[in-house]
Amino acid sequence: MKLWRCCVLGYLGGMLYTGLELLWRGWSHGSMFLAGGICFLLIGHLGTVVQPLPVVWRGCVGAVIVTMVELAAGLLVNREYGVWDYRGIPGNFLGQICLPYTLLWIPVSLAAIMLYDTLHRALFGGTRFRYRWI
Repeated sequence: MKLWRCCVLGYLGGMLYTGLELLWRGWSHGSMFLAGGICFLLIGHLGTVVQPLPVVWRGCVGAVIVTMVELAAGLLVNREYGVWDYRGIPGNFLGQICLPYTLLWIPVSLAAIMLYDTLHRALFGGTRFRYRWI
């Protein structure tokens, strides 16, 4: 049953991220569906640890998760810079990740936390999550 939940939430996360990318830059790549689903699951699971981090810190950790998944995806599928290219942006690493986008992932991660928790509760039941902000 837990695998089914991960598949459903991962699929929804992949769809949401692909949609976000379509809105942001007008196109996406199939690998971003998988990367978005993985990020959504990892960020969502930050709230399931015994002592969950405050939401603000979860957003920061989420930004690091997204950046690391983006780096891994970049090194695997973006070697020719056909999907994205950050080489012209200050603070980039190998043109695959950059500081400005890492900072952008903080509010995106905060939204993903709330959305993950809401979807999890709506689809699979459970109690309402309580958040510590700081």
